[in-house]
Parts: sequence; structure tokens; C-alpha cells
Amino acid sequence: MHDLDRRSSAAPDSAATTASSPARSREQLGALGVTTDLMTAARMLGIGRTTAYKLARNGTLPVPAIRVGRSYRIAVAPLIELLGLDKEPRT
Repeated sequence: MHDLDRRSSAAPDSAATTASSPARSREQLGALGVTTDLMTAARMLGIGRTTAYKLARNGTLPVPAIRVGRSYRIAVAPLIELLGLDKEPRT
């Protein structure tokens, strides 16, 4: 189970709100902490598992990927910046 799955399963309205909506993404990314796993980052970027691992392995993932043992950790701050969620939404 990934970080986003754990957090969204606790919310009763998680089925009604998709992870791709900016407000939900901002809320979820803020709750992730400093790093997250590669699959959570891939889901937020809208890319699949195979592509995410290929990009991380080649060093071409658009955010820094750090290899820790057999897994990858992704820094959340650059992910938030890449997705444009570091700015307040317009009202």
C-alpha cells in the first residue's frame, strides 16, 4: 500500500474526489512529508509503474529520485513545484 492509498482510505469522501484534482493533490502532497515512494509520485505525475521505474533508473524522472536499497524515494518539495501546487489557487 502506498502513501496516498493510506491517507485516502481514511477519508469517507475519497471516492468522490480524484487524486488528480488540484485541491485534493495539494492536500495529499502536503500530508506526505519530506519524501514519498516512487509509485505515489508516479500516480501524481500521471505515469505508469514501468515508465516511472525506467525514468528513475535512467535519471530522467522530472524530479530527483534517490535510490535507497532496492527502492526509490522522491523528494516531495520538487514534486509539488513541478505540479504547480506551490502556488495558491485562484478564486
